[in-house]
Amino acid sequence: MGPTNIALVKLFSADGELRAADARLHEAGGSVRQQERRIADLTEKSRLAQTKLRETQSQQKQLELDIRARDEKIERLRQQQQTSRNHKEYQAFLTEINTEKIDKGKVEDELLKVMETVEELTAQLKDLTAQLHAEQERHAATQGQLAGRLAELQAEIDRLRPARDAAHGSLPAKARETFDKLAERYEGEAMSPIGKPDRRTEEYVCTACNMDLFPDVYNRLHARDDLVTCPNCRRLLFIPDDLPPELAINKPKERKELKADKKAVGAPSVRQESAVDVMRSVAQDDGAPLAVTEAAPVANGDENLPPAA
Repeated sequence: MGPTNIALVKLFSADGELRAADARLHEAGGSVRQQERRIADLTEKSRLAQTKLRETQSQQKQLELDIRARDEKIERLRQQQQTSRNHKEYQAFLTEINTEKIDKGKVEDELLKVMETVEELTAQLKDLTAQLHAEQERHAATQGQLAGRLAELQAEIDRLRPARDAAHGSLPAKARETFDKLAERYEGEAMSPIGKPDRRTEEYVCTACNMDLFPDVYNRLHARDDLVTCPNCRRLLFIPDDLPPELAINKPKERKELKADKKAVGAPSVRQESAVDVMRSVAQDDGAPLAVTEAAPVANGDENLPPAA
């Protein structure tokens, strides 16, 4: 492969190692993050409960002030009623006093409901606070247990990142942009090695999506430095280390020399099976006609003919 494709494979390897290390860190810190989300959720619920409790307590105080004011007003009306000059004024004050008592009763009923809500919110807030404290303690214990492991994994990431960045920076702009887009699309799997399912034929596949590839893909990757992509998944293709040219490209087999015929030169090509065949052959060689009567086949291939009857 050319220098660009070699650099791409190097980046693909370094990027894969970095992503794997980051995944291990993410997995190791999963319990910590889960606890942190739980703490954040409990903190938000506690904050909302505290806000609602303060609002309800404020409402309770306003109702208590309203009741106190009505009590004071009722007391003044009673005093005025005692100084009324006639029955009509007395009845007017009495009606107003009764009206204030009815309104006061409504406010007292509302106050009772608000006081119940305050009690419920207080209990809820207490429970949330206890859960939050317990979760914070578990979180601190988990962090203590994983502190060494997380630091080790983070150190591995810090060690791998410069190599990945260096490989990324060594690429031409076009190749780098293509790799980044594919890596984002396929979560790091931007490239795919070609495969040869049958060693006897020059047929290749993309090992990522199992798509059949054009027959000359190996030659293009081996002899040129173009960016070759899979026609199906669009990943960048490359030649793996376990597919060298001697295995990837079939060479025509050498023709074996024909073996010499074991039969003597000039020997008849067809075996003469009977004495009649022999006689006919001799007659043809002498150029004279020969009358031959049919005879029984020679037993066991004996060439000595019996006398004629």
